Amino acid sequence: MTNEAVKKKNSFKPKSVLSKPVITTRMLVSIALCSAIAYVLMLIEIAIPIVPSFVKFDFSDLPALICAFTFGPLAGVFVELIKNLLHLLTTHTMGVGELSNFILGCCLVIPAGIIYKKNRTRKGALIGMLVGTLCFAAMGFFSNYFIVFPFYINAMGFPMDAIIEMGTKISPILDSELKLIALCITPYNIFKGVIISILTFLLYKRLKPILKGKA
Repeated sequence: MTNEAVKKKNSFKPKSVLSKPVITTRMLVSIALCSAIAYVLMLIEIAIPIVPSFVKFDFSDLPALICAFTFGPLAGVFVELIKNLLHLLTTHTMGVGELSNFILGCCLVIPAGIIYKKNRTRKGALIGMLVGTLCFAAMGFFSNYFIVFPFYINAMGFPMDAIIEMGTKISPILDSELKLIALCITPYNIFKGVIISILTFLLYKRLKPILKGKA
């Protein structure tokens, strides 16, 4: 048997494997369900006294991260996209808040989902969530500096002095835009990423069979 014939024989796969759909009906249903839950969680905002009042805590990235672990990072991205499209119906930021939320959510679920997909162990999950949280916080710095703050200043007519005043009420050292973002909002984003990661770690194994339809 020639080398070419051996390669053809080894590369042959049964038709049932080749024809298996990448996206299943169960996956679509689970993504839709997680998106709906994420949207509801996005509406439940919690004020945190250690950050300015326009920054609110919510758990809407939790369903997206669980979905990314269950079906892959792209599923998590779809959850982030759908929840923010739904939130556009009641937006108070002309879509800027939703855009920032989508970007940050993707920075969390994509790295975490990719790493866990390659290493489906507790260690892989922890490393994935750690990397995702760091990306989430890093992108949060740029998102606030280039998107959120300019929006409040230029579109909403909210003066920078008023934003800085919010910071100095928290701590006197937060007396500039960069200090407020770097020393207040960025640590808050790390805190948020850690909380979402811990909850995902605790809930994923319990929810995976339900999402997969194997409960």
